[in-house]
Amino acid sequence: MPSVTDEARLDDLSVVNLDDLAVKSDAEVEEIDRRSADSPYFNRDLAPAGPSRRTWSTWNITAMWIGMSVVITTYLLASTLMASGMNWWQALLTITLGNLIVLVPMILNAHAGTRYGIPFPVFVRASFGVRGANIAAIARALVACGWFGIQTWLGGLALDALLTQLWSGWADMGWHRGFAFAIFWVIQVAIIIRGMEAIKYLESWASPVLLGGGFALLIWAFVDVGSITEPFGAAAQDVLVSEGPGFWTLFWPALAANVGYWATLSLNIPDFTRFAQSQRSQAIGQAIGLPLAMAVFSFIGIAVTSATVLIYGEAIWDPIALIVEMGNAGILILAMIVIVLAQVTTNMAANVVAPSNDFSNLWPRRITFRMGGVITAIIGIAIFPWEIFERQGAYIFTWLVGYGSLLGAIAGIMIVDYWILRRERLDLAALYSPDPHGEYWYTAGFNWRAIVAMIVAVVPVIPGFIDAATTENFAGFTDPSLLQRFYTYGFGFTFLVAAVVYWALMSLAAPRTEPAAAHGGK
Repeated sequence: MPSVTDEARLDDLSVVNLDDLAVKSDAEVEEIDRRSADSPYFNRDLAPAGPSRRTWSTWNITAMWIGMSVVITTYLLASTLMASGMNWWQALLTITLGNLIVLVPMILNAHAGTRYGIPFPVFVRASFGVRGANIAAIARALVACGWFGIQTWLGGLALDALLTQLWSGWADMGWHRGFAFAIFWVIQVAIIIRGMEAIKYLESWASPVLLGGGFALLIWAFVDVGSITEPFGAAAQDVLVSEGPGFWTLFWPALAANVGYWATLSLNIPDFTRFAQSQRSQAIGQAIGLPLAMAVFSFIGIAVTSATVLIYGEAIWDPIALIVEMGNAGILILAMIVIVLAQVTTNMAANVVAPSNDFSNLWPRRITFRMGGVITAIIGIAIFPWEIFERQGAYIFTWLVGYGSLLGAIAGIMIVDYWILRRERLDLAALYSPDPHGEYWYTAGFNWRAIVAMIVAVVPVIPGFIDAATTENFAGFTDPSLLQRFYTYGFGFTFLVAAVVYWALMSLAAPRTEPAAAHGGK
């Protein structure tokens, strides 16, 4: 719920651009709530966000991306690329380009969230059907559960290092890592129970702290080495960069992996932008926050690790191990607090909000947003995702490219449906309707055309995925076959194929009636 300050500020809706909203008053939202109250596909968490709930400014959305990007996995992104044969600037270029590419579907899908105030699982009903939306939603949710486990494991390691420093007897207990993991897990569940407003304030408050911690580490590295340029010289880079098959061989799977890094959010970004004050707020906030934060923090990871070669005689990629190596108790405590905060902010925004809504969409009458978040946290432990992270080759080239391929197909279908076929027009009431004659009911609640388009796009990628998953220390195909190339292009390949197939199948279908202007028409 909005705070007292927010409610007072929104009394005259002076900060909300009503022209960007399909629903321009809370009374319209209440009418939709009334009409949908008995629908099994409706609950208050999935209902449209009216003007009084539009409290996310440009800064809030920028801060959200900073909070999600400043995290250990971002710091480590360049390490596998350099270990596979890229030099530092090639790795940074690939990471930055990947984030600029994924920004496009991110902003396109975000538009519907801001315009109609609906979360991802409700938005995707327009293309997959009221029931079929669960296929896309659960595909997104399970990926988030895996990421939740990875980030919770990393946060637990940071908390373990902090507690070890604070209490000398902590590390003597055989279960200390597991207990730190459990503590970190409980902290996150407590935030989940507080809901979306708690997540918004956490991101906005934490972002300056996270940026400050990153730049402090960078300044330390340059000061200790005594030079800004020396870490990028041959003495350090020869240690970091391994021989590889060549830049262009690595570039395409690495680019696909970096697009896949945020492929999840390109689907469920409406979960956040439904609370944005305007389209301008969401677009500018994302354009500033996503590519810039990812590029800056990846650069910090490269620069600091390069400096460790000169300072310690070896490359220390893991920031937790580096802080411990410094041996200063005060620095360790401050740094671990920042790292723990980084893991929490990323997990809350990137890996809890989406599956909370997605699981709620499975059974809206029984599963609330908060209950969905708890389910996410439980599954995140049960699937042991840290096993994926332990093998960094699998983490980059198998995990990221693999799920990026699946989600790319869904993103392509959503964008074609909303921007080309519907031309930004949705009927809000019909999205929640159980009426078998409703616009989004299709065949028994499923749009088989969307499902077929997704399958057609994903099937050619499966052989390459299997090869990558079963190849030890996989770092990209050196002489890829045709099917392996499909996997190499990952998100982009499935996005384009699914988009074209879906457009063709829908174009052959009988013309649909235009959505009612009362709830979403221009």
